Amino acid sequence: MIAFWVTLLAISILLYVLLDGFDLGVGMLFGLTRNENNRNTMMAAVAPIWDGNETWLVVTGVILWGAFPTAYSILLSSLYLPLLVMLAGLILRGVAFEFRNKTERMRWLWDSSFILGSFAASFIQGLTVGALVEGLPIVNGQYAGGDFGWFSPFAALCGLGLCIGYGLLGACWLIKKCEGEVRERAYRLVPYLAVALLMFLAAVFAYALAENLRVIGRWLERPYLFVFPVIGALSVFVLAFSVRFRHDDVPFPMVILIFVAAFGTLAASFWPYIIPFTLTIEDAAAPQSTLAFMFWGEGLFIFPILLLYAVINFTVFRGKVQSFAEHY
Repeated sequence: MIAFWVTLLAISILLYVLLDGFDLGVGMLFGLTRNENNRNTMMAAVAPIWDGNETWLVVTGVILWGAFPTAYSILLSSLYLPLLVMLAGLILRGVAFEFRNKTERMRWLWDSSFILGSFAASFIQGLTVGALVEGLPIVNGQYAGGDFGWFSPFAALCGLGLCIGYGLLGACWLIKKCEGEVRERAYRLVPYLAVALLMFLAAVFAYALAENLRVIGRWLERPYLFVFPVIGALSVFVLAFSVRFRHDDVPFPMVILIFVAAFGTLAASFWPYIIPFTLTIEDAAAPQSTLAFMFWGEGLFIFPILLLYAVINFTVFRGKVQSFAEHY
């Protein structure tokens, strides 16, 4: 039963990163144009699906809270402040989504809120991953790092890196969904974002080597982990080819593969820890009776229904979008 809930937790995290990642990326790219028609087109590209994408964050929280309560309590007490900033960013961009079309004179405020909220949420998510990779100060099962023990230059670097990754994901989504100027601008952005992402990955690897982080030892102990970087490298090659020859449907799946490869590398590096390298999955799991009780609700009905909803949503709203002058 523990393996079942670990699998669902991993799937929900990955789905959130991929699905909300591209609309957070679009939100950050929103600030690179002041053309109102282009902004409306970008809104139209994510409007039917953005709120459903964020549902996977709730699913992740529920699984962590119910199936792995020890990890939930440690992570929340450790990352309370940054997670509050992330939620504030998500709320701000959600409100801006609706309010920007209800006003003319103050539209600049809601446009800025949409951009800022997207950046704040993306940065905090990357910072959180960086803090986990570097290691949180936890003593006897309790957080011992103070108000800012989660912050470090490495964590901030990871925050910026995820912003770049989400930006690349968002640009490839705009290529897939849009036409005209928005599509062409996205094509021009992809090479810059891809190079910046590769530079970030190189910097992270160099830092991990210089600081001798424990995750480096995991890579040496488990050579099979290098299959994930190989998958990522091949995806980058196909991405470059598709951008060069303007194949609209190829860039987005290739960036998804890059993210899957990165996620697979982290997950396999951390195993069997749920909080690296402090708390194992076995130690964090709730009693078997609790896991079995949750199975009949979250596991058997809610998760599959949400998955089916996502599939239907993306199927119904497939194809290119058109710009709308008044509303997305």
